[in-house]
Amino acid sequence: MDCSRLFAASGFPILGSVSLGVCLLFSVAVNSAEVEPVKPKVNVPPKAVTASPPVRFAKTGNFDADTVVRLARQLAAKPYAPRKDPLPASLANINYDEYRDIRFKADAAIWKPESLPYQMQLFHRGFYFQDLIEIAIVEGNKAQHLSYNPELFSAGEVLQQKLPTEDIGYSGLRLHYPLNTDKYFDELLVFQGASYFRGLGKGNAYGLSARGLAINTAEQVGEEFPIFRAFWVEKPSPDTKLLVVHALLDSPSVAGAYRFSVRPGDNTRMDVEAVLFPRVELAKVGLAPSTSMYMHSPNGRHLTDDFRPSVHDSDGLLIINGQGERLWRPLANPGELQISAFMDNSPQGFGLMQRERDFASYQDLEAHYERRPSLWVEPVGHWGPGAVVLTEIPTQSEIHDNIVAFWKPRQPLAAGSEFRFAYHLAWGANPAPSDNVITIARTSSGRADIAKPTAKRLFVLDYKVAGERPAAMPKAKVETSAGEVLNVVIRDNPLSNGYRLSFEFDPGEFRMAELRAELKFEQPQNAEVWLYRWTQ
Repeated sequence: MDCSRLFAASGFPILGSVSLGVCLLFSVAVNSAEVEPVKPKVNVPPKAVTASPPVRFAKTGNFDADTVVRLARQLAAKPYAPRKDPLPASLANINYDEYRDIRFKADAAIWKPESLPYQMQLFHRGFYFQDLIEIAIVEGNKAQHLSYNPELFSAGEVLQQKLPTEDIGYSGLRLHYPLNTDKYFDELLVFQGASYFRGLGKGNAYGLSARGLAINTAEQVGEEFPIFRAFWVEKPSPDTKLLVVHALLDSPSVAGAYRFSVRPGDNTRMDVEAVLFPRVELAKVGLAPSTSMYMHSPNGRHLTDDFRPSVHDSDGLLIINGQGERLWRPLANPGELQISAFMDNSPQGFGLMQRERDFASYQDLEAHYERRPSLWVEPVGHWGPGAVVLTEIPTQSEIHDNIVAFWKPRQPLAAGSEFRFAYHLAWGANPAPSDNVITIARTSSGRADIAKPTAKRLFVLDYKVAGERPAAMPKAKVETSAGEVLNVVIRDNPLSNGYRLSFEFDPGEFRMAELRAELKFEQPQNAEVWLYRWTQ
């Protein structure tokens, strides 16, 4: 679930899951064993709790680089067993307004008195976030479990119930860093809800989400949502921007160990290392998944009644395939669920992009979609044959995440195997490689004949040239899998230091067609190829 607009004013970025456009959160859990938790080091007097839940994973004790891998391997060797950690009745059924009234006290932020480059805050359980998530701080080779402390939170203006005194644990964490100014610790990264997490580059506001893993996305059997069951956060050093977070993933089908190395900046970079231990064969698995929202833009307004020209967290999928070809696929809000697979062998990168950065394109004083980050995925090593898979789900509301993109390996992950992979993530306004590239800045479409209703569509593609333009005008090649392409025109566009390509598409009797457009130059140029699935 991405209720990013609904929760924008709350200060609690909500991360969740997509299931056919429904704003729901599904998560899974595991059993626990008896271990006495240790109180966290906080900046307010701890309050005694009346009970302590058993700690299964993020225990106080020794910790090394393989601790989480060992836990994941042991977990996968056993049958999956859901963990039950019910909330007290006073919190089990609170609503959105009551949940957002529970706020972490900024003065109690972990590491705040130590003048470190990061501060950490914790999320309370409640509302959609029912699962108990274990958290530990790592310093040197020792981990210290953080048990629940109600004194870390303020509540009471809306939530009439008192916060519990028993140890109920937490639902996630967020990390703060002076990203935009040296004088203020901005939110940088949030882990909350299943295996979802969000990051920001300089000047960004929360938009799309990443996930640890996608399983059976948009499949008839129903999607499975693995959960990060526990986190270990390494205490940052005062003389580096690096922060390291370890996470234990679990679901009925797989257990896994993740290591996130975070470096903030204009484009915040995350190096992700993961080890998966499948309990069953994973045939429909998505690596490095991201989830976003697209409702409409100038390329999809024919069924829209909205004062805003565009509403989206991302406007296109960019792929640099294994051959170095750059593919740009504008997103769509289709009438029916649709899935596109871009076959490849070891892609150089892919990601959901937000290219339109002008406020005038959105006219939304609250959501500020022009500030939403793009997310670029860069595989490390040889990922082999497979496909970048794009799922587009119909939606009539911007509170629903309806776009999912990930890498699907051609070969299933075998049950009982150990699968290691790594990739880089970059969050920011322009995280993808863009030197000396002719990019597609905008796609627009509309009725081909404004004087009368017609099935013909007019497509207009605006290209932007980075650096000096080629001396000669390119030629345009436009193809379709069905129907007919007419009146292809290429001309200068001085406003974008590029070109404008326009063409008409006549679908005839067909209800779907795959369109492809590319520019041909006298000398080779690194120009993006435009791909689009038209549906009636």
